[in-house]
Amino acid sequence: MQFHTLKRIHKNKRSVQVGRGGKRGKTSGRGGKGQTARAGHKMYPQIRDMIKRIPKLRGRGKQSFKSFQEKYTPVNLEIIEKAYEQGSAVSPKTLISAGIISLKSGKIPLVKILGRGSVSKKFTVSGCAVSASAKAAIEKAGGQVV
Repeated sequence: MQFHTLKRIHKNKRSVQVGRGGKRGKTSGRGGKGQTARAGHKMYPQIRDMIKRIPKLRGRGKQSFKSFQEKYTPVNLEIIEKAYEQGSAVSPKTLISAGIISLKSGKIPLVKILGRGSVSKKFTVSGCAVSASAKAAIEKAGGQVV
């Protein structure tokens, strides 16, 4: 084997010329204008850092108005009517022990009592947010909201 007898396995392949019109059109795969469109462009560290920060500077997207506050777990009066006895205390702890609500990531959740259903028993509600209609129904039945 001598140098002049060597043959390539693959024929010569031309590298595609970028940035000079031709097949790839207009910007030829170089994006828009500016520093990155030029030959021999180099991104300086301060520009690179700014580009990396853009996602953080943009806000929280679709969730930008979503509150960080924990949401209430709704409980209707009809459920409390079935689960509790006359004169019993209703609180988030007793609701958990009755199996009406469950812990949220190991913590007692915020509870709001809503006015769906009727009440005939007395209840003492504490530690819960209560809607206006639920409060009126509880007080009408002789119970109280603390």
